[in-house]
Amino acid sequence: MTSGALLLAGWLVERSPSGRPSVAIGLFVLSYVFGARDNVGHFLRDLQRGKVHFNIDLLMVVAAVGAAALGEWAEGALLLFLFSLGHALEHHALGRARHAITALADLAPSRATLLREVDGSRREELVLIEAVRPGDIVVVKPAERVPVDGTIREGRSGVNQAPITGESVPVDKVPGDQVFAGTVNGEGALVIEVSVAVGDRTLDRVIKLVSEAQTQKAPTQQFTERFARVFVPAVLIGDLILIVAPPMLGVLSWPDAFARAMAVLVAASPCALALGTPAAVLAGIAQAARNGVLIKGGAHLEALGAIRSLALDKTGTLTVGEPSVTDIEPTEGVSERMLLGSAAAVEQRSQHPLARAVVGAAAQRDVPVSEAGELQSVTGRGVRAPVEGAVVEVGRALLFVEAGVMVPLEIGEAVARLERAGRRTMIVRRIGHVPEFLGVLGLADEPRHNAKATVHALRAAGFTRIVMLTGDNAGVANAVGDAVGVDDVRAGLLPADKVDAIKELAADGPVAMVGDGVNDAPALAHATVGIAMGGAGTAAALETADVALMGDDLGRLPFAVELSRQARRIIRQNLWVSLGVIVVLVVATVSGVASIGPAVIAHEGSTLVVIANALRLLRFQESGAR
Repeated sequence: MTSGALLLAGWLVERSPSGRPSVAIGLFVLSYVFGARDNVGHFLRDLQRGKVHFNIDLLMVVAAVGAAALGEWAEGALLLFLFSLGHALEHHALGRARHAITALADLAPSRATLLREVDGSRREELVLIEAVRPGDIVVVKPAERVPVDGTIREGRSGVNQAPITGESVPVDKVPGDQVFAGTVNGEGALVIEVSVAVGDRTLDRVIKLVSEAQTQKAPTQQFTERFARVFVPAVLIGDLILIVAPPMLGVLSWPDAFARAMAVLVAASPCALALGTPAAVLAGIAQAARNGVLIKGGAHLEALGAIRSLALDKTGTLTVGEPSVTDIEPTEGVSERMLLGSAAAVEQRSQHPLARAVVGAAAQRDVPVSEAGELQSVTGRGVRAPVEGAVVEVGRALLFVEAGVMVPLEIGEAVARLERAGRRTMIVRRIGHVPEFLGVLGLADEPRHNAKATVHALRAAGFTRIVMLTGDNAGVANAVGDAVGVDDVRAGLLPADKVDAIKELAADGPVAMVGDGVNDAPALAHATVGIAMGGAGTAAALETADVALMGDDLGRLPFAVELSRQARRIIRQNLWVSLGVIVVLVVATVSGVASIGPAVIAHEGSTLVVIANALRLLRFQESGAR
């Protein structure tokens, strides 16, 4: 930024009637120093190692020196400022990549509570996680984060696996079930036998997958490097020949040859090329931000427009991310308000997400909720509490089956029907009254209000394959997939499975992934373009993703795609204009038809053209909004 400020100051002094040329040149020289110090420093260090990298940065420095030799100080300073700004943005991007790894690593606790046998009695010992080995026994207390991957040996609890699997509600865990590091234990204590050491846990593999993907260079970057390795040496060698050959052949004098070579050097410097693409990128990113889309760089803005295959996470992306009551099915003689009010009376004392959904549904429908007595929880089965002189039980069918209570056929059929539709079910029973079974509640993490319309809009925009990836079970996944209209549903996926799915889709061309959880981070990183749901997205998903839909608005995705495609068209137009001007100017200056003056005028004119073309993106609107 110092280089840019000095450039602006020099330009103002140069154009001021009272400005002194020596002061303007001094400011331009300082702008040169600040703009070129990183590039020159890298070049000198490479020389010390015996290496020379021919890239566009080197050409910019040489072109700036050539411009100064011809008295065009401002143009040289502008070139150096633009490229120093590019390097600053590159360093910022690398910092974001490091933050992504940190956000993932922070999920797992740094310590674990080991359970040891000492003199025939059990003793708990808090140790560093690195000291835990496979076969060790770890205790995880209620509301604690699980530090290890392992198998439950004792205890029952609901475990929130959203950080790893993306499941919308806690999963009931019993002895013999697997748990993952980074997940959150519920209301019951768990005794876990460790299955793998630190470094091999599911969370560790997630971190590794993200790290590997962050080091992969984008195709555009690889093409630019290959282009620079040919273009820069060709220009420098050609310019040197132009300085030496004509005087030796007696065609030009040494001063005329040098002046012509400097004009060619300025003509060959991609000034409009350097400005046209960044201007389009900045305008596109600014317009996206105005419309609730954060795009983290030009490569991602451009890449998004080439996508034809899209993978969507379910929980928190296509769905709201929180369960809600979708079905109220009372038995004969029972009203919906009685069924919901009885369940809410008991559930208001629980902190389970399903309980909060029931209480919330009662509040939305203005159903009166009575006070309940002491809550008794049957882990993994349900809850019961006294309500107005009766005992009300709310839970899964297993709560009643294991107690030897016969569940009426009507209730069983309702449960089966709702579960086939992808619902979680709650049976409500009131002991000591007739009818005893009040009915069944169905709960689900429902699709976002605009999910179906968004999928339709994306298909209309040219997406040929839209796939939903989720760690949830197949019944729930298929229900959501059918509701929103995706082409394919893949359920029961761990983070590594989602990466495999992305790689499979990528075999047929560029693919985008939309997700919101830590479990989505590896897939986001491996996709051509990773898109995170901004408001609800975890830090890891947002850091890893290339695009973020702010405000959790999935409906902004079609706009982002259309904007990207318009940006790609403008970038290509600017590239053709820039390269065309370079070719014409090089031919004109080599032949002597044009001197440094016309070359500078043509450069400035082409620069204004590409910038004006790029700024059209600031007026871009989604096709449906025009």
